[in-house]
Amino acid sequence: MERLVTTSQAAEILGLSLQGVHYRIRKNQLKSIKKSGKTYVYIDENSQIQSEPKVELKQMPYTEVVKEIVKAKDEQIDLLKKSIKWMRKQYGSEISRLEKNQKKIIGVFNREIELLQSAFNEMRSIYKPQIENMQKEKKEEEKEKFISLQEFTLYLKRHQKSEKDIKLIILKAIQKRDRRFIYNKKDKKLLILNEDFSDFI
Repeated sequence: MERLVTTSQAAEILGLSLQGVHYRIRKNQLKSIKKSGKTYVYIDENSQIQSEPKVELKQMPYTEVVKEIVKAKDEQIDLLKKSIKWMRKQYGSEISRLEKNQKKIIGVFNREIELLQSAFNEMRSIYKPQIENMQKEKKEEEKEKFISLQEFTLYLKRHQKSEKDIKLIILKAIQKRDRRFIYNKKDKKLLILNEDFSDFI
């Protein structure tokens, strides 16, 4: 015969702690029922208080709980390991995908660079003669724009000016900042514009 008792009564009858009773209910080692929000346990009429000391029996559920905690921890660690493995796999596949895309992009850029280089070479070959002509014309213009010191000296000598006179003329012209004489102090070079010098004669 079975009788229905409270969890506290069941603990006393079975010689367990209240925690031990609830543990056994969860493990389906004790039949139980809920009425009006309270839990009741079915106890065999012949059940007696266990002869083992209460203190030791109270410790049993604690060790079981510890085992359950360790088991849950191991399960959690296993789950985390699986998650990490999956994440590493995903990370590896993503890196691989990005590397493939990078190679494709680099390939496209290299082709574009080759096309631009080819276009540049073609344009240069077309316009090179024109550029060379322009450079020649510029040099000729510069030649016409300026005369050498030797040419200037010969011009004045033709008008009976001595070397000393010519040096003084140039020195005074630079001091007066005559625009026909451009003297670079840093390079110590003199440029003379090809203009009228009749005022020196």
